[in-house]
Amino acid sequence: MPSAITLIRSSTLSNVAEYAYSATAPAGARFVFLAGACPLDGDGSTVGIGDYSAQAAKSFENMETALAEAGASLTDLISTRVLVATTRREDLVEAWEVIRAAFGDHDAPSTLTGVTVLGYDDQLVEIEAVAALMH
Repeated sequence: MPSAITLIRSSTLSNVAEYAYSATAPAGARFVFLAGACPLDGDGSTVGIGDYSAQAAKSFENMETALAEAGASLTDLISTRVLVATTRREDLVEAWEVIRAAFGDHDAPSTLTGVTVLGYDDQLVEIEAVAALMH
């Protein structure tokens, strides 16, 4: 089934951002709001302790699983917010590069934010997401 999402790229805003600046979903779309995807394995342990890239990859994998269980896929994402526990821009970029590469051609609008702490022991990365599906 084709995606309900239309990604909108600006011809006047900077092209430095590696994502669309906005996205729309048609009337009647069913929205899926995901809890923050965390870098936890099946037993609830945090993976990749101290490793932003490994935690970004596991968080993305868990987000894909949550999407699939809701009947959605990456191309149904309308927006994401990536939270990274750090005060260093380099750590933000490290996590973002993994996540951006995993998105491939579907560059949904995203916000990358540094935060002081996340909810699980040793957690460095979390991905919040919203998807839209046609019935």
